[in-house]
Amino acid sequence: MNAHIFRLLASTLLFGRVVQAAVPVLEHLFPAAVQSGVTNSIALVGTLDPWPPRLWADDPGIRFVPGTNSPSVEVLVDPKVPAGAHWIRAFSTEGASTPRLLIVTPHPLVLEREPNDDFKNPQFLATLPVVVEGRLEKTGDVDSYSVPVEAGQTLVVWVDAYTLMTPLDPALRVLDESGDQVAWNHDSVRSLDPALAWTATRAGRVVVQVFGFAYPADSDVRFAGNLRGVYRLHVSTGPFVRHTLPLGAKRTGETSLQPVGWNLASGTPAVSFRPEPGPFDRPGFASFQPVGMRDAIEVPLGDGPETLEVEPNDTAAQAGTIEVPSAVSGDLNRAGDEDRFRFFAKAGQVLLLEVMATRLGFPLDAWLKVEDAQGKELAHNDDATGSDPKLIWTAPKDGAYLAVVGNLLHTGGSDLRYRLDIHAAAPSLSASAPEPNFGVEAGKTNEFKVTLTRAHGFTNALAWKADGLPAGVRLDAAEVAPTSTEATLRWIATPTAAPFNGVVH
Repeated sequence: MNAHIFRLLASTLLFGRVVQAAVPVLEHLFPAAVQSGVTNSIALVGTLDPWPPRLWADDPGIRFVPGTNSPSVEVLVDPKVPAGAHWIRAFSTEGASTPRLLIVTPHPLVLEREPNDDFKNPQFLATLPVVVEGRLEKTGDVDSYSVPVEAGQTLVVWVDAYTLMTPLDPALRVLDESGDQVAWNHDSVRSLDPALAWTATRAGRVVVQVFGFAYPADSDVRFAGNLRGVYRLHVSTGPFVRHTLPLGAKRTGETSLQPVGWNLASGTPAVSFRPEPGPFDRPGFASFQPVGMRDAIEVPLGDGPETLEVEPNDTAAQAGTIEVPSAVSGDLNRAGDEDRFRFFAKAGQVLLLEVMATRLGFPLDAWLKVEDAQGKELAHNDDATGSDPKLIWTAPKDGAYLAVVGNLLHTGGSDLRYRLDIHAAAPSLSASAPEPNFGVEAGKTNEFKVTLTRAHGFTNALAWKADGLPAGVRLDAAEVAPTSTEATLRWIATPTAAPFNGVVH
């Protein structure tokens, strides 16, 4: 069997003599975002001696000009740099730091202004929507922001902190003009970062507060803060799309998607959506941003039609028929609700059935099973990808089968939504390394282990390739056996190989 060529992805290699000094440590950036097309000033948090450090970004359009004194750095971002999250590192001849996130945005930055701990003395946010670049920088810190609302408006607020690798477990709350709490959230469905939507009953001003606890948790139960306590606070009272119906789109061609969310005009029309690859789209997802919306959402992609469930479908007799491949969006809107979908399979056909619920932000702990035409259970799964279930199932014979979705907690509600995708299971391979960078000593053969995850019958042998290596360094191209789940990469550096610190692919 021919070897499958597996190319290295953006790993930092350090070649040289034995390390003599400390490797740079970059713990965080403040603010965590920069605006494209202008000069930005940020502070680097970490141990970066001697100053100034050398800095690398994943896009050459991001340039750094360190100031005379630590920790200030100017960042210049070319307008052509894609908006979104970028990786940066600090490095020296001794090594490279762990990569950190730098957000590039086309919008002007709004910075937190202290003092704003007291809800009676908040920072006023006059223009919405807005993203505030803030930091809980000391123990007990609470940041307060005054926001204008109109009667009937829904205030949508969320925080990015845990997702920025900040060592805090943040929380949000909303106070009315009297200081009474009217809404709060600690953890959203998808992460430790909080999010909430609250509808105002009268016009006025409310106060949004951000605070947090230590992460990882320790024995102290108190509000935490430090120089690494960086966050981004998103605040909006304008049109906001939470999800679409159906919840997913076809990978090729157009899908009609109905926006669903808050502060949307009555009769908001469906949008004809054709996915276009974006630089930051996760595999299997595309960004959806209707005209007039500042924020995009992720829409999962499938290989077949995207449909909506038709109730009643609790029993085999009521089940509607879906194609393979296809996806269907539904909800478990009452206690004990179970949704059944009929599909046809050939004997020996290997299918992947997958439910997305918590990954799309819905508070549903779903289970998934396959039944035969008589209702006998053939396969069952509860949690496979986080709280979402998945089955890799082989049809025992030609015929009709049922895919069944239910709720582990037996509750119901219109917000308990899910997307069931069914398609042929395709062989796949992924690789992971224990560290984001690694060192190679000149004059030696240096070994670096990679963990391989083979799925759905992937049994190809592997051959490795690396681009961007400096002179005097090569990668041993020995094949990896077809069933191996671990590979040892051997980097061979000649005694005269010059010191090098950079990224290879």
